[in-house]
Amino acid sequence: MLSLVIMVIILALTFDFINGFHDTANAIATSVSTRVLSPRVAIFMAAGLNILGAITSQKVASTISNGIINEKYIKEDNGVLYIVIAALIAAIIWNLITWYLAIPSSSSHALLGGLMGASVAYIGSFIILKWYEAPKQGHMFFEAKGIFMKVIIPLFTSPILGFLLGLVVMKFLYFALQKLTQSTVNKWFSKLQIISAGFMAFAHGGNDAQKSMGIITIALVSVNMNQGKQTPILPVIIACALAMGLGTSIGGWKIIKTMGVNMIKLQPINGFAAETGAAILIETMTRFGAPVSTTHIISTSIMGVGAAKRLSAVRWALARNIVWAWVLTIPATAIMGVVIITIIKLIVH
Repeated sequence: MLSLVIMVIILALTFDFINGFHDTANAIATSVSTRVLSPRVAIFMAAGLNILGAITSQKVASTISNGIINEKYIKEDNGVLYIVIAALIAAIIWNLITWYLAIPSSSSHALLGGLMGASVAYIGSFIILKWYEAPKQGHMFFEAKGIFMKVIIPLFTSPILGFLLGLVVMKFLYFALQKLTQSTVNKWFSKLQIISAGFMAFAHGGNDAQKSMGIITIALVSVNMNQGKQTPILPVIIACALAMGLGTSIGGWKIIKTMGVNMIKLQPINGFAAETGAAILIETMTRFGAPVSTTHIISTSIMGVGAAKRLSAVRWALARNIVWAWVLTIPATAIMGVVIITIIKLIVH
């Protein structure tokens, strides 16, 4: 049992590390592409703020640790640990494939897909998944829990809101600054974009690092090693934050190029609008405990910024390929989770 827990922790921190360099582009692609920051400076700034963001909240970690699967249906010893191991392996494989292909897919949905596929395959029933949990009496509807509220609704709404926020912020800036010269706008927003990139990095760490915290917490709770808590303990929080920060410091130029260079031609004001809109939305979702895809949100925010100028400014063929990767992520990783957990069951039984 101890060896399995250690394996979960190693895989979770590996996933966090890969998430760091896979999703580095979420925070800094626009700053690098507009030449406001050099890749090295941008990456190290993002790494530090990823760590800071990761230690500010545990609501997303709580959603992952006790809001996705019903552990009471897992009767066998170490069953939860096997499921978590399968989910992490599936998510890591998907992240490496999409990173190699320079496709900015969602690490969050890769992990959730793997977790759902592995858990359903393990007991042979969808009953293991927590689809919907009504809010407590006196609480608002959006405070309900479960996959429907915390995963499915954000899966569809967050990219749309990201696009709209990018569009609205950019339209407002065009209106407010129309009397200024282009050189003046570039001068000011070259500085302001550093702030928006930092805000985006902070928001990314606050949402994404918590997924690994939640996964490790599931494993520790299942073997009564989490000090009686359902939320991450301090060593888990620190380890996951550092792993993501280290991964971010390695960087991910391939995906930075896809998002910040190939999708639309960006000026500093465009980067500021995309990062600010995306960061506001991610921070809001984090405070509600929703494990959203930072990749989806910043990508669609960039599309919204481009569309604010004119629809043809966005390279829609590239955008279509990115959207297909989003659509396929959960089904693909769920299938991987099924295959991996089946192999694990054959080995251990």
